[in-house]
Amino acid sequence: MVGVVGLEVHAQINSTSKLFSGSQVSFSSPPNSRVSYFDASLPGTLPVLNRRCVEAAVMTGLALNCTINMKSLFDRKHYFYADMPAGYQITQQRLPIAVSGLLIYSHLGGPKRNQVISKSIRIKQIQLEQDSGKSLHDEHQSQTLIDLNRAGVGLMELVMEPDMSCGEEAAAAVRELQLILQALGTCQGNMSEGQLRVDANVSVHRPGEPLGVRTEVKNINSIRHLARAIDHEIQRQMELLEQGGVVQNETRAFDQKTGFMPEPNLPPLLLYVSGRVPAGLDPSQVVLVDRVKALLPELPGVRRERLVEEYGILPEHSYTLVNEDGLADYFETVVKATKAEPRKVIGWVVKELLSNLNQQNLKVNQSLVAARALAELLDLLETGHVSSTAAKVVFQELWKNPEKGAEKIIQEQNLGLMSDAATLQIICQKVVESHPEEVKAIQNGNHKVLNKLMGQVQKETKGRADPVQVRAILQELTSS
Repeated sequence: MVGVVGLEVHAQINSTSKLFSGSQVSFSSPPNSRVSYFDASLPGTLPVLNRRCVEAAVMTGLALNCTINMKSLFDRKHYFYADMPAGYQITQQRLPIAVSGLLIYSHLGGPKRNQVISKSIRIKQIQLEQDSGKSLHDEHQSQTLIDLNRAGVGLMELVMEPDMSCGEEAAAAVRELQLILQALGTCQGNMSEGQLRVDANVSVHRPGEPLGVRTEVKNINSIRHLARAIDHEIQRQMELLEQGGVVQNETRAFDQKTGFMPEPNLPPLLLYVSGRVPAGLDPSQVVLVDRVKALLPELPGVRRERLVEEYGILPEHSYTLVNEDGLADYFETVVKATKAEPRKVIGWVVKELLSNLNQQNLKVNQSLVAARALAELLDLLETGHVSSTAAKVVFQELWKNPEKGAEKIIQEQNLGLMSDAATLQIICQKVVESHPEEVKAIQNGNHKVLNKLMGQVQKETKGRADPVQVRAILQELTSS
């Protein structure tokens, strides 16, 4: 049996006010301090559509290769939530703002997990809708409190076809979507604050047979938890079926008769393109799809391809750069500020910088070594002022003392490149005399052992010896 996974992603639109009211959108405001009369569903209040939310949905649809519907409709979805004052949600179901898209994503696979595997998911539709409020359950006092600050916040619901087979694929797809939304600026994508929430529809079946009964895992707010939840559900269903059990459909079903009705207070949402705005309408007062399209930034997939082509780095390195928030910007800043080749820069960024960030659980924008400080260090390495071994020591010192520059650290700790031929000759002679077995191996044709002797010289000089001179001297001393 194999797993089948489809996703529904709710992305909170990055706007200052809500979808149909002027209430401010704020995560940390005191409870019920961002609630308009309309949000509270007081009689006589009417919705006013937020133009920013429409433009964000159009831009997201264009970035995901969707067809933008020039006419879309709003519906009322009737169901009871204690934190939904009206008793219904305004959403788009029959005719959403965007349809038939494609999300192209990639993840690392292969035996060494360094092979970039590209896949795609069909996007059925993108629809605008309201968020609900939040219920706060106080078990100690056996009561539930309602906070309506979130009620009416604009959401984009992205409905994906069941084109994935496991948690790893789903997690990679959601991460790619998160990067795209953040690049567009249409959603901040902070899952810990509920700005990106995922429902996963999971089923299993034998290849060639009809799809199995699906279950829904709701409101997952972590990419790591998404992968684990999906894989756990796939395994649970497989074990249940193997034991002769039956998978229960635990997803809330759509009821054609009672689920939806047209929203009477909102006319159809009409979009236009430049030059085709009907007479009598002010072009500045409508959403022009072609103008939104012109504002599309460089998307993650395009940026990966450009990084590989422009800088000659490996595809897996472009994957690391783009998937780590701010790392690609850091890398490009260093490349533009140093004489070192991009392939050398990527090694320092991926190995030295990332390892230090991960050890201290820091983000790239919290790095204690600024991009220009690393560029300065790499220039000193390129010009022969410091060896590669000593440069790593300097980097660690920069991390501890970011106010100091690389050059100052080199001077204070006497880490400059040792290139005096006479001194290096003496040190190399000493190493050769104390390693007769290695010298014999080199003379018998095993030239790789020379690297061990070079390591010993660097150990003696604390990484300061010029490796080019050291290699030449050792080759001469071991040649006979």
